Amino acid sequence: MLHPRNRHQGRYDFGVLTANSPQLSAFVIATAIGEPSIDFADPAAVLALNRALLKAHYGVGHWDIPKGYLCPPIPGRADYIHYLADLLADSNAGCIPRGPRVRVLDIGVGANAIYPLIGHAEYGWRFVGSDIDPVALASAKSIIASNHQLDDAIELRRQKTADHILAGVVNAGERFDLTMCNPPFHASAYDAQNSSERKWRGLGKTRPGNKPQSSNFGGLGTELWCEGGEALFIRRLIQESREVHDQVYWFSTLVSKESNLPAVLRDLKKVGAPFVRTVEMAQGQKKSRYVAWSFLHASAQRAWHEQGG
Repeated sequence: MLHPRNRHQGRYDFGVLTANSPQLSAFVIATAIGEPSIDFADPAAVLALNRALLKAHYGVGHWDIPKGYLCPPIPGRADYIHYLADLLADSNAGCIPRGPRVRVLDIGVGANAIYPLIGHAEYGWRFVGSDIDPVALASAKSIIASNHQLDDAIELRRQKTADHILAGVVNAGERFDLTMCNPPFHASAYDAQNSSERKWRGLGKTRPGNKPQSSNFGGLGTELWCEGGEALFIRRLIQESREVHDQVYWFSTLVSKESNLPAVLRDLKKVGAPFVRTVEMAQGQKKSRYVAWSFLHASAQRAWHEQGG
């Protein structure tokens, strides 16, 4: 059910992964039917798997994140990139634009920098990654510095104002072919913790004293929650997008909660976005979607391409 260009179809090839990353071997176990896998409830095993996937499939030789920060499921992150490539192709005579002339803004790049890593490896795009967390940015900077093919591929910018998303990040006169965003899902730290506890209870995993473990995929603070949750974050993003409407060809954001979709579409109508697309995505039983919008009419689109956008 992954995107056709997604490299992670079917089961993981642990032979290839352990050959590229021998450290993963320590975490490989046999399933009930004798197939190799890992314990996805073990954060160390998930981290080792991600390192192996990034090295084997995307040429990322060094990847690490601070303890507790989000360790993203790579197949789903790759799906968002590939579907956005299709979106750009639709605006480019059906041909996916590749290379460094394509500029992408990743809102909330995080400590893992996963979207720029995949997007640059797959399509050669250049990225600007923004984040409000200086520790996350320091981690992303370390990843870039440890993989020299990324030196000119990813620029990092700190969002210094908690009330802003695009303002203070998008500079006057610069242009982006695309923005992407995986918004904080929860409305409070309490909600985030409750969600983590429910997941662990479902797995039957608790620490001594019945204290739930942290998520196997981690996540701290602004990675998981913000005031108002996903719905309010996307509303603010839509409102700010109007202010830089002629500097971005396509804005986009993931919308994890389907119940938030009607409000997102209403907000886009209020700001007068003439082009709106909703694209459904699925990874196994998990369903998600992204919404993209553009303020560029036909003449502005032609001018964009003529100017090398």
